[in-house]
Amino acid sequence: MSRVSKPYEIVERALELSTADGCVVIADEDSSANLRWAGNALTTNGVTRGRTLTVIATVDGAEGAASGVVSRSAVTADDLEPLVRAAEAAARGAGPAEDAQPLVTGVPSSPDFTDAPAETSSEVFAEFAPALGDAFARARAGGRELYGFAHHQLTSTYLGTSTGLRLRHDQPNGTLELNAKSPDRSRSAWAGRATRDFKDVDPGELDAELAQRLGWAERRIELPAGRYETLLPPTAVADLLIYQLWSSTARDAAEGRTVFSKPGGGTRLGETLSELPLTLRSDPNAPGLESAPFVIAHSSGDGASVFDNGLPLSSTDWIRDGRLDRLTTTRHTAGLTGLPVAPAIDNLVLDGGGERSLDEMVAATTGRALLLTCLWYIREVDPATLLLTGLTRDGVYLVEDGEVVGEVNNFRFNESPVDLLSRAVEAGRTEKTLPREWGDWFTRAAMPALRIPDFNMSSVSLGV
Repeated sequence: MSRVSKPYEIVERALELSTADGCVVIADEDSSANLRWAGNALTTNGVTRGRTLTVIATVDGAEGAASGVVSRSAVTADDLEPLVRAAEAAARGAGPAEDAQPLVTGVPSSPDFTDAPAETSSEVFAEFAPALGDAFARARAGGRELYGFAHHQLTSTYLGTSTGLRLRHDQPNGTLELNAKSPDRSRSAWAGRATRDFKDVDPGELDAELAQRLGWAERRIELPAGRYETLLPPTAVADLLIYQLWSSTARDAAEGRTVFSKPGGGTRLGETLSELPLTLRSDPNAPGLESAPFVIAHSSGDGASVFDNGLPLSSTDWIRDGRLDRLTTTRHTAGLTGLPVAPAIDNLVLDGGGERSLDEMVAATTGRALLLTCLWYIREVDPATLLLTGLTRDGVYLVEDGEVVGEVNNFRFNESPVDLLSRAVEAGRTEKTLPREWGDWFTRAAMPALRIPDFNMSSVSLGV
């Protein structure tokens, strides 16, 4: 076999080797760079490279098409034929695929399909690292210790199919997480940012924010569990609504298994979920949150189908002006339910029409309210209502008449994001944010802060 190493050549060769009725090949070329620090000093840094190849074989049968999926990392030219044969064997040994559809056709090829993959390197931190050093010096002078990490990844995905698709997408992804601690470790505060290139994140700005929060925490106030007016920052809103998005598949809703199911049958599409003019949307071309403009599905599931690989994506409103407008819908699910095709898209934006920043929302608070930093350890309790539980982390602050007066204890919460949208009384200004809980899987989000009049802090949490 000829020696091939370029990603597009590997895709082409795998397709040539296929003897199945249909074939989809996805080559993911990853490169990453990272920095870690502790106690106001860099500790480690590194650069990695990797390749993963996924082959999806489809075999037609009297009862329908079957599919087989095999993925392997560090694939070389010599690995290709065994990989393709393994996928074909998996397809022939499987029963008819429930989500079977004709493979996508007619999508124009990406002009850069044959180009080399994009790569990151330590140079991505060329401006960030000196600014981080300055933040270390200020923190040291101010009696704070900074801990955290910065990670940047570039993934070039090459997708080819036996129906002629040749598509390519480069996805940058960067995250910055920063913790500040008091010298005795009794106080801690967290801040995070998502970025495409580390040119729009300022560690000094984050350190100043954390210094303020550590100052608030010098006064400690114990509060019991209960329902409190609560200001949810964008990161917390993102974590809740990402889980809601993951739970909004059309088939599950149509079959009566989710919060989006209508009693008696059907879905809640068209129902009002919020009296605020909230629009929850995904758009592969959202500025600063750009994501793949076509479906990339390495496996099939409730919200994705390998048969939809290469299907073009466009801006989709999941909630429009407070009303449920779309549920995640594959071509197969669309055929079952009669709903429009609406594939998942790898970003999420909530627009609420508000102009206030979180600080301005704090200043506008009358009476008593809680200001959260972030949520953690989120788990589902009841899919029928999408009731979630989890913990607050790294700072819950008491606001009285527009001023933060101290830090309170952490809580366990029990809330449904769908129910929260119905009870929200104010949405602030939408801004890019890093989800704390789901940041390993989903980073492209822009959210406003939300004011909830009666957030359910179900119990006091110790040791978080």
